[in-house]
Amino acid sequence: MSQSERDVIEQSGAASGAGFDIHGMVGIEVAPGTPGESQLRDMFAPFLGKSLASRRLFITEEISPVSDRSHAEGAYRFTADSLYIPADRVQIIETPQGYRIEGSGELLTAVIPLLDRLCVQEETAMIHAAVVDFRGSGVLLPAWGGVGKTSTVAKLVAMPGVRFMADDWAFLGAGGMLMGYAKPMFIKPHHRAIYPALFHGTRKPLAPGWLTTPVAHLATTVHPVIVRYPKTAAFTRRWSPEHRMVHPEQVFGADRISSAAPAQLAIFLERFDGTEAQLEPRSADWMTSRIVGNFHSELPMVSRRLVEALGASGLVPLEEHFGAKATVVRRALEGVPCSLLRLPVQWSADRTSDFVANVVCSKLDE
Repeated sequence: MSQSERDVIEQSGAASGAGFDIHGMVGIEVAPGTPGESQLRDMFAPFLGKSLASRRLFITEEISPVSDRSHAEGAYRFTADSLYIPADRVQIIETPQGYRIEGSGELLTAVIPLLDRLCVQEETAMIHAAVVDFRGSGVLLPAWGGVGKTSTVAKLVAMPGVRFMADDWAFLGAGGMLMGYAKPMFIKPHHRAIYPALFHGTRKPLAPGWLTTPVAHLATTVHPVIVRYPKTAAFTRRWSPEHRMVHPEQVFGADRISSAAPAQLAIFLERFDGTEAQLEPRSADWMTSRIVGNFHSELPMVSRRLVEALGASGLVPLEEHFGAKATVVRRALEGVPCSLLRLPVQWSADRTSDFVANVVCSKLDE
């Protein structure tokens, strides 16, 4: 087992409660003994600490009694300010400060969409993207999973003056500020050529490259069930042959991590069936639509089910949430050059990340 993996396990061993401050916008409080505390400590480690934010999420195992609930067949039960999803054994209660999330499972899948909701109320949107601070210029590279975000940040951060901000989730403020999220990175077999140091010594075994896709599909299939059982989920996450979990500062060094930078470039990355890469300019409206849709699409199935239930019950009207988020992203992209970069699906992660890094450099040098 790597030192980074030991550190994660040691850090997440306590069950004494935890608090997190998300860039001063949203506070997250986890009650002592909450079964999902381990994963929340892992995934929100960069934000660990007391928060004074007025918008808050409170997370606990205790399910509050709620009377006079309406029933949406067997899918969920709800009132004007609460929602219970039996399949996921999670209950959401709206509070004056935000939301109370209750359940005995790993609750990250409920936290993320509600965190995004509260951030939007603070004129900031969560995005699914690789993000770097390129010598003071914020670069966001939204993309589907598997396109090469984690590989690309390695190539960019290797350049002088470039610092890591995120390889998966980040935050984009309406004023144009990109804010990082240096959560653990998930290193997979195809990253061997890009992060060679992470494959030296005694490590958790990983599936061979040819098995990565089937293992990933299996993990996606069982995820909605596994998250109900935190201990099983924690074991599966740490010992899955699909990936290895490593903290960014242990990869790049603490001095190569940046928390914020003004957005100066946005390039949406996607794979396609062609043989040559294609770079095409796009409007801010086009990029806004893709960023909002991509974030929702890349949420786990359990999270998407929660968003659907919140909208159907009227607790968080979908048109209001998506409309408000689109407004935040569109304002943030005002004056930011936007492009679509289509990359051949047969290109390796190494070749793809080299190409993307070169495009970023050329765009910022214009």
